[in-house]
This record gives sequence, structure tokens and C-alpha cells, in this order.
Amino acid sequence: MRFFPILFLFCFVFGFSQQYSREEKKVLLQAKKLDSLMMKNDARIVSLFCSDVSFGHSNGWIQNLDDFKKDFSLKKVSYKKIKQLEISELKQFKSTISIRRTIKVEGLYKNQDFEMKLGLLEIWIKKKSNWKLWSRQSVEIKP
Repeated sequence: MRFFPILFLFCFVFGFSQQYSREEKKVLLQAKKLDSLMMKNDARIVSLFCSDVSFGHSNGWIQNLDDFKKDFSLKKVSYKKIKQLEISELKQFKSTISIRRTIKVEGLYKNQDFEMKLGLLEIWIKKKSNWKLWSRQSVEIKP
């Protein structure tokens, strides 16, 4: 079964349109890794963040890194499924890349199931040779 993740990664990376640069593809992989670690509630997710990361949630809730770590370890929100639906914009300026993407999420919040479609704006900054999430804002997309 070790072959499947490699095949998936290959399809994910090479499935991107050729319009993306090498660095943009790296950031898209980081975004995919972020979604995966979020679903698994894996504490390694913190390695993807800048120390001054900021999260703006669709309900108006704002978190810094310490808030995120605390809420994540307590499983305040647990995600059963995160599916990327679209990348609508990807822009690079020097060592900063912004991504606008749409995802569908399913999970549990305060023992209540939820399902929603979210629009995300993520700002990634290159620190040394690694891309780190600096800011993420989500808004709910109503049907």
C-alpha cells in the first residue's frame, strides 16, 4: 500500500496545469498537505505555519498560532472530509504566494455534524527553502 501515496502525489503534482511555476506547485502541495493533516488531526500540521500565522474563520472566529494549537489538540473542530473543489486564483510576488480556492468540508463541531462549502484565501511565505502558511481567511459559500 506504500505505492498508493506515491501514485496520488504524482497525479496531484502532474495533474496541475502547466501554467503553474515550480514554486507555485510546491505551495499547492503544501495546501494539499494542510488539508490532509487537518483531516487526520495530526499535530505535525504546525510545521506548515509561520510563527505569526493568523486564521480567520467563516464564523468570525480569529486564531493565532497558540489558539490554533490549543483548539486543535482539544479537537474543538474535527474534520471528516476536506475536498478541494477549485483553485480560482494563484499569484506570486517575490517570496509570497496567494491562493484562492474552494473546498467542501464535513466534520463535527460541539457534537454537531456540519457540512459546508468554503472559499479560502491563503497567503504562503517562503522561509528559507520552505513555504509556510502566514494567513488564511475562509468564508462560507451558501448554495
